[in-house]
Amino acid sequence: MRKLTYYIGMTIDGFIADPDGGSDFFPVTQDVVDFIRGDYPDTLPTHVRPQLGLDDGNRDFDTVVQGRATYEPALEAGLTSPYAHLRQYVVSRGIASSPDPAVEIVAGDPLAKIRELKAEDGKRIYLAGGARLAGTLLPEIDELVIKVYPVVVGSGVPLFTADFSPVYFELTGTRVLDSGMVVLSYVRR
Repeated sequence: MRKLTYYIGMTIDGFIADPDGGSDFFPVTQDVVDFIRGDYPDTLPTHVRPQLGLDDGNRDFDTVVQGRATYEPALEAGLTSPYAHLRQYVVSRGIASSPDPAVEIVAGDPLAKIRELKAEDGKRIYLAGGARLAGTLLPEIDELVIKVYPVVVGSGVPLFTADFSPVYFELTGTRVLDSGMVVLSYVRR
């Protein structure tokens, strides 16, 4: 069975984006770029991969799932297929049809779709965000990889938006980069 991995950047105070959904305040230092390129290259958008010397297929993930708010910045930049190297699903009730044949819109039950994808053969599934979708998919999230950036923002989009319902994870790894970013890895207990 395939695993669903929520791989996301977060502030010290638990936010994945500013109140308007932006994330350009996260410090992108060379050690962070090197970490992502070396450990999670499949999570980089397709247009960035060649600039970092990543043209050789997918190592860990073959599918990406994201919410509408996570997908919209790519659309605004003219990128209708931001993860062309992966199978792409966008969960949205507001997008009537896909702007790109490589992107499937999931308008129905996202939990059912994730269960269907997890039952297929293949590599891991990358959950790119956002908070509402992560909250909805929490029953199916197998792994968390949280990049905690050394910044406090005070308010914004939280890591999860969900009803109170504790789900326990076990810490499996901690890595501290020179810039102060801490990578925390967890698996569902």
